[in-house]
Amino acid sequence: MQTKGLILSYAWQMTVSHAIAQLNVSQIQAISLDLDDTLWPVWPTIRKAEAALLAWMQQFAPATAIYWQQEGVAQTIREQVKAEFVAQAHDFSFLRKQMIARALSLAGDDESLAEQGFATFFAVRQQVDLFPEVEQALVALSRRFPLVALSNGNANVLDMPIGQYFAASVPAREAGVLKPDGRIFEMAARRVGVQPSQVLHVGDDPVLDVVGALQAGMQASWLNRERQDWRHPHIVPHQIADLDSLRQLVCG
Repeated sequence: MQTKGLILSYAWQMTVSHAIAQLNVSQIQAISLDLDDTLWPVWPTIRKAEAALLAWMQQFAPATAIYWQQEGVAQTIREQVKAEFVAQAHDFSFLRKQMIARALSLAGDDESLAEQGFATFFAVRQQVDLFPEVEQALVALSRRFPLVALSNGNANVLDMPIGQYFAASVPAREAGVLKPDGRIFEMAARRVGVQPSQVLHVGDDPVLDVVGALQAGMQASWLNRERQDWRHPHIVPHQIADLDSLRQLVCG
């Protein structure tokens, strides 16, 4: 980010300074990072993955492809699966496989093809386009702190090129709970051998990331790309920033 951008970023932070707690940099021993919409925009990736899944259906399960494209079918199956498998709500890969299997079955195709369909979907799900400042920030941050990925989504950052900057990853499907449940934050701290109070968590979602991290005893940086107002007056982040200003503030 250019100097002008940093000045504008800090000036904007000053306008909401009443909603920012004190960031204690000296206490930080590790940084946890959300993935989707923090390191990359998630929905363009999901749309590409769903397009790849449809193309796979058209080749290997054509009846399912026709059925899947009918208005409301995909959404109905999604809601049915979510309602039926509430105990697996933290496992997006499991839910996606169930959706594919159900669509295959209802369309009269071979349900056992679901694993192949999911593999096609997930391969594209892993092909993310980072926000412009992300890799430079990860390089700088990882030189000073162990980084741990902490996500409700099912992307596997350790299998991506940027995985080299991470010491660990805690996906919700492994933790058994979704953010903002404190247990997933506590697991992230354990993975890098520190206490929650020694972790700065960075994420885009005010509740899932900021409130969750703060309630787990971490410091929290709200990655507020949309310049939204903070709407939780009784609990506040320690920092409101983009990843480049986070890199500047934490690493100097």
